[in-house]
Amino acid sequence: MGAIRTPRGSWVEEGMRALARGGPAAVRVEVLAQALGVTKGGFYGYFANREALLAEMLDTWEHHVAEAVIEEVEGGGGDARSRLVRLFAIASAASGPVGGTEAELAVRDWARTDEAVAERLRRVDNRRMAYLRSLFGAICADPDEVEVRCLLAFSLRIGNRLIAADHDGRSRADVLELTGRWLLR
Repeated sequence: MGAIRTPRGSWVEEGMRALARGGPAAVRVEVLAQALGVTKGGFYGYFANREALLAEMLDTWEHHVAEAVIEEVEGGGGDARSRLVRLFAIASAASGPVGGTEAELAVRDWARTDEAVAERLRRVDNRRMAYLRSLFGAICADPDEVEVRCLLAFSLRIGNRLIAADHDGRSRADVLELTGRWLLR
């Protein structure tokens, strides 16, 4: 009976975990194999080299945080307001090695030192902002206000976990709920 092969996605997820812990330098085949409890030989059945893994990690991240989210929101139907509510819920629940805040921040940090990653991040952010504009534009006629709402919503998605402030007797969940209602007014 042959050995069970570690799935390709496991290498990508473990790579994303390593990226979140220590940046791209931490994404090393030997370390990933050890974390997965396998030998590194299985890695080369899927990837030509470490650079191929890094590229697939970015492809997976991009799909997960942009296209898959948009597909999920659109798949639920409804008007722009109900799709925004669904988008906010999906974004606030995002977790895991690919779609969570740690992965988001790790890719953003990586983009500071790698121009190709910065270009990819710009493409992803532009796709997300374009989608937000399409939804907010359907409930708000003022293009300046649409842009402000988009930037605020997007900034909250990226920066919420970085803010340690108290909220004058309110919980963070309460303030996020209020913010969502304000953005949808």
